[in-house]
Amino acid sequence: MRVSIEKRKAAKPSAHLKAFADRRRDPDTKREAVLHTALQIFMERGYWQTSLNDIADKLKITKPAIYHYFHNKEEIYLECYRRGIARVEEDLEQIRQHRGTGLEKVGEFIQKYASQITRDFGRFLVRQDDRDLSGTAKAEVRRCKRSIDHHLREFIQQGVDDASIRPCNVKLAAFSVAGAVNSLVVWFLPNGDLTAEQVAAELAQTLTQGLVRKDR
Repeated sequence: MRVSIEKRKAAKPSAHLKAFADRRRDPDTKREAVLHTALQIFMERGYWQTSLNDIADKLKITKPAIYHYFHNKEEIYLECYRRGIARVEEDLEQIRQHRGTGLEKVGEFIQKYASQITRDFGRFLVRQDDRDLSGTAKAEVRRCKRSIDHHLREFIQQGVDDASIRPCNVKLAAFSVAGAVNSLVVWFLPNGDLTAEQVAAELAQTLTQGLVRKDR
């Protein structure tokens, strides 16, 4: 069913559209509008299928206007990725400072990471595809991925060493945990019966029980 002209006129423009509709808005606000709009389209279509024209059309601006804020599409992609990874790295540092057992740190990792990837920039970390990036950009993204994996393995190894986690193949255990948590972006519904925090807590409880040393 087509939306009537009257309804379209009555529809309220998004906050991102308003950023460019108001000429008095500062450059930082407009840059944020480009970033969030690009993120939305990247998530819907994928990086390769998204063009700067798509982003400009969505914001009802011209393509050259985007160049005031970003040099190219890859720069937008990297900024989206950096936003997401910065929040994850803050969480990882907090967990490392925690004096608990390795098992407790793994539980914290699952809960915090699961909560992050239910949000826009966090979801982008999991859903993005780096195959079409330049060598330099791809190296940055993959270095960040390795850092997350390294921290998770570190927590699991600590748990094996302090006997809170059963002896196991640390690499396979980390892959299993990460795979289970990353699947959240596929099936989690933001407007479902459970909140992101509730799902994250349940995941942490369920997954750590598979690692716990039974004779404790």
